[in-house]
Amino acid sequence: MFKTVKNALKTPEVRKKLFLTFVLILIFRLGCFIVVPGVNSSELANQLKNSTNTLAGLVNTISGGAFSRLSIFAMSITPYITASIIIQLLAMIIPSLEKLTKEGGEEGRKKINFYTKVLTLVLATVEATGIYISYSKSYPDIIYNPGARTAIMFVLSLVTGTSILMWLGDEITNKGIGNGISTLIFVGIVSGLPQAAIKIFNLAFKPFTTVNFIISLAIVIGAIILIAGVVFVQEAERKIPVQYAKKVVGRKMYGGQNTHIPMKLAMAGVMPIIFASSFMTFPAMLIQIFSPKSIGKSGFLGGLYQFSIATSTSQGVGVGFAIANAIVYLLLILGFTYFYTYATFNPAEVANTIKKNGGFIPGIRAGKPTSDYIGAVLSKLTLFGGFFLSMIAVIPIVMRFTQINIAFGGTAILIVVGVALESIQQLESQLLVRHYKGFLE
Repeated sequence: MFKTVKNALKTPEVRKKLFLTFVLILIFRLGCFIVVPGVNSSELANQLKNSTNTLAGLVNTISGGAFSRLSIFAMSITPYITASIIIQLLAMIIPSLEKLTKEGGEEGRKKINFYTKVLTLVLATVEATGIYISYSKSYPDIIYNPGARTAIMFVLSLVTGTSILMWLGDEITNKGIGNGISTLIFVGIVSGLPQAAIKIFNLAFKPFTTVNFIISLAIVIGAIILIAGVVFVQEAERKIPVQYAKKVVGRKMYGGQNTHIPMKLAMAGVMPIIFASSFMTFPAMLIQIFSPKSIGKSGFLGGLYQFSIATSTSQGVGVGFAIANAIVYLLLILGFTYFYTYATFNPAEVANTIKKNGGFIPGIRAGKPTSDYIGAVLSKLTLFGGFFLSMIAVIPIVMRFTQINIAFGGTAILIVVGVALESIQQLESQLLVRHYKGFLE
């Protein structure tokens, strides 16, 4: 990894992309400290100082501390993630959207991206309005001079912040290194690492007890095991051998080569985890914004809130809710893993490409048998990879009911390690392209 970064810094084109990515990340971090106009930030910090293990704490972790300050980036990129989920689910139902997704090409992708951004602005406006209403009623001392003018400025600031984050994400994806949206979430989580390290150190040594030291050591070892597991899943792949028949064109002979199709265990990367987390916490966010009186009470909304926040906290959540939440969370991750894998890798298209180029898989007939074989392998790999990621994400939910709290080591580590690996792989591919380019020149 360090050798890759060192080589990247020596290459002008890649170094330029890295510098641009760093500048855009710096803009994101600076924006996390720009407080929304009309907000008493010191009073807000007092109200949310104990929200580390709550839904607000989860949102604050993803946003890089922006939520606790109610900065212009307080909503983070979650409206965009939610809009992406909705658009892609609608593409499975609405024929015109499905056609744009599969057959639209570059223009189709641009239109889908446009629809996603429009829906993002709508969702961001609704969420920002709900946040203002919630805080103005629950914490009136947080808002200076509450009224229509303050509300409009508040909502516009948050929606503008989300729009800026969308732009930053697009710029990183198109002109920088890595996936922009994933990178912003990665940076938000990593920004909390120093604070998490200080908490573990204080737990172990202030005051020093054997029990606290063992708990701290268990958290560190658990995080290392999780990182190793994620790296294994992200890097593991199944190689399907492909042979190409020899053919004579003019006086030259082509083909006769042996190659393989690399199929990874987790082709979808970290997006299923991000989407599943957003999907699970979305009902709790709506209830917290529009019906805060239902929290902590019996009834449908109260039960739905407890069920939804079990992903992020064990505070006030029953064991039954946690178990049900873990099962649904696991199924969602599996579902999104299959959805994204088959959206990016089509066995029928791969089989047709192999057939057109005169290739075949040893022991498998060309055409539909090849497509079925690749599909069967892909299904098994996706099941294993998705189940492995699901278990890593679900374990912290169960562990919250013990003394060993490794909440940071679940979804956060999956996202951080996954995004880091994807960025390094993209960096290596950039260097490889540059190497061949220079060689040919």
